[in-house]
Amino acid sequence: MPKSISDFQSSFKQDLARPNRFDVFIPIPYLLLPFYSSGASQLALRCNSTELPSRTLATVDRKIGSVPVQKFPNLSMYNDIVLDFYVGGDMSEKMFFDAWLEVINPSSNFNFKYKKDYVTEIQVNQYDQNNQLSYSVVLIDAFPIAVNQLDLDWSNDGYHKLSVVFAYTYWTNNMLQNIGQNIATQALSGLDNILNTTNF
Repeated sequence: MPKSISDFQSSFKQDLARPNRFDVFIPIPYLLLPFYSSGASQLALRCNSTELPSRTLATVDRKIGSVPVQKFPNLSMYNDIVLDFYVGGDMSEKMFFDAWLEVINPSSNFNFKYKKDYVTEIQVNQYDQNNQLSYSVVLIDAFPIAVNQLDLDWSNDGYHKLSVVFAYTYWTNNMLQNIGQNIATQALSGLDNILNTTNF
């Protein structure tokens, strides 16, 4: 029997999640701290759009016996993430990300620095209608790989918005219930390893 609109509405105990209720925290990397030690809070305020990151399992096809070809996961893949920032009149946001790229790969010699010196852990938070944290992720070892152009145009009296593309190694769910689930999963995985290596 088809469900009614009231059935659909009653399936939600709270309001729907809204994409405009979020914030982002970007700790300043080690090598930039002497110059931008107070810049993290301003970046959080100026970030006007981003995304909650994705995760994809890459698969390989295998044929076992007479059954049809099956897919087996063999690799976790994490896509780059884009953050957009409003740019102040002093262009400080643009200069900050220019400096971050310069730290990674100085134009004086184009020798790349050690990764540990320029990565950070970016936190993206989603809030509910009551401004309570409902979802939170941390991007591990994040760093910018592209600071996109700012278009100049005499006929445009709008505002600059700077798009910055970040790479990262992986992301984790920062919510307490998920941390508890991960601990339980790790414990079960450890038990499974013990059972597989124990000879009875």
